[in-house]
Amino acid sequence: MPLKKGHSRKTVSHNIEEMVDAWKEKGAIGNSKPENKKKAIKQAAAIALKKAGKSKYQHSGKTKKS
Repeated sequence: MPLKKGHSRKTVSHNIEEMVDAWKEKGAIGNSKPENKKKAIKQAAAIALKKAGKSKYQHSGKTKKS
């Protein structure tokens, strides 16, 4: 099933769940083959956040003055 479009937390969580389920069946997420579930979850999260236009780490956008 294709990933859902959107950037809400619910949509991102659903996309992560879809990719991890696909990894359990096929042993691969896209072209990569994570060796264990922990790595598969991390990769799925990165892909889902990238698709949603978000980052794992939210930046404040402020620069530090020297």
